[in-house]
Amino acid sequence: MANTYTAVTKHDGEWWIGWIEEVPGVNCQERTRPELLASLRTTLAEALALNREDARAAVPDYTEELVTI
Repeated sequence: MANTYTAVTKHDGEWWIGWIEEVPGVNCQERTRPELLASLRTTLAEALALNREDARAAVPDYTEELVTI
């Protein structure tokens, strides 16, 4: 399932900085904008996977439901 997130980016001196608006803690810094966007994608995927693992580990007997907003 594909999801869409908002990358906020800014050129600051010699660096590009950015973060994912919807997910706190997902932020990166790279020399070029394409490198920044690639890093943000990777970091976002890792953060979502860790959050999913933590949520599943918190409750041993659970069911999953899709929620769309």
